[in-house]
Amino acid sequence: MDRITFLFLASILAGFALLNLPLTGFFAPFNPVVDLIGILAILIFSLFIIYYGLKALVGKK
Repeated sequence: MDRITFLFLASILAGFALLNLPLTGFFAPFNPVVDLIGILAILIFSLFIIYYGLKALVGKK
């Protein structure tokens, strides 16, 4: 497997961690922004992994 694929998987896990991050006190108003960043990280890096998988199936490098 390519190293970049592991980086993308780690980024997806970081996105899930951002979704489950409880923000309290001063940071509570930033909770919707952090959720949005987490969702975007999951979606973008998942699409990149799908793209690299399709590219590998077709045989292009």
